[in-house]
Amino acid sequence: MSRIKIAPSILAADFSRLGQVVKETEEAGADYIHIDVMDGHFVPNFTIGPPVVAAIKPHTSIPLDVHLMISEPLRLISEFAAAGADIITVHAEAVQDLKSAIKEIKKNGVRSGVALHPETPVAVLEGTMEELDLALCMTVNPGYGGQTFIPSSMDKVRELRELINRSGFNVELEVDGGINDSNVSELLLNGADVIVAGSAVYGAKKSLSECIERLRNPE
Repeated sequence: MSRIKIAPSILAADFSRLGQVVKETEEAGADYIHIDVMDGHFVPNFTIGPPVVAAIKPHTSIPLDVHLMISEPLRLISEFAAAGADIITVHAEAVQDLKSAIKEIKKNGVRSGVALHPETPVAVLEGTMEELDLALCMTVNPGYGGQTFIPSSMDKVRELRELINRSGFNVELEVDGGINDSNVSELLLNGADVIVAGSAVYGAKKSLSECIERLRNPE
């Protein structure tokens, strides 16, 4: 089994000292920095844009994992790539032609990801695996941090793992939403490769390194 990757979501971090937090997160053992971009339209919340990504970039050497929860994401792919994104994930629900969207991301020299809402069937990713680098299974309804994990999502994670395995391609399975010590073990058993966590990393009383290690190697 390959090493489990942990991608702390800075949505739960202290934005007043974001550069330092990102640096500390890398030093604590994180593999990716997960950046949630929301536009107040595709999802009700509103967060950050390319300038913040560009501001974070000099503070870390690990990949910036940019999750676009926005309408018409293709219009901003080049901007986020230029700002320093290493992975750009768009929602299947936000694009008309998934294969074209994936190619557009890769054309900008970054790794491609596709995210699925909890109610979106895994089957929409059929035929995309050859070009896809990362498949993101949302285990909460996107839009706000700190939500509770949707239990039925566990079956979907398993189903997505099976789809990736059948394809024979090297696609990372990332899981995002309400993940903590109580459910991460089962997610890993069901095939998750990358764990996104916000509150469980930045909202806990333990050190960043302890939180990250507990997610990677739960008891």
